[in-house]
Amino acid sequence: MNIVLCGMMGSGKTTVAAELHRAYALEWVDTDEEIVKRHGEINKIFAQYGEEHFRDIESETVKEVVSRYDNAVISLGGGCVLRQENVNELKSNGAIFYLRARPETIISRISGDTTRPLLQGGLEEKVHTISAARSRIYEGAADYVIDTDNLTPAEIARKITEIVNR
Repeated sequence: MNIVLCGMMGSGKTTVAAELHRAYALEWVDTDEEIVKRHGEINKIFAQYGEEHFRDIESETVKEVVSRYDNAVISLGGGCVLRQENVNELKSNGAIFYLRARPETIISRISGDTTRPLLQGGLEEKVHTISAARSRIYEGAADYVIDTDNLTPAEIARKITEIVNR
């Protein structure tokens, strides 16, 4: 069974996945990294082809990753679970963990990052808007919710492994 990490950009998905990989010797795949390897930079895909085209690529990538990996950590892009087909695919061989963080925590973690296409211009307002729009979607997709605001990546990884090993 795969451990799937979803949540807002800046919620800690990549950092926690790296911790699970390091501490528990789990294979790790990041869907955004897979997209970059095959199609180039995400912000260029958005600029050239638009969000819908990017989401199509993301859905194809999810199918490929799920078919290739078992007993791995899969970290998702922030909008990956917006499509129910992706959620269904990921749940076919995994448990989805929503790494929830308050907008203020996300803003402090990602301020100065210019690689996130949905956050260009007006970071604080956009984080609050996207967080409000997506929080219920993340909760609906998740098998488990972990609040990450006051936890270290190691503590979050430990919580996840405790849940998985029940």
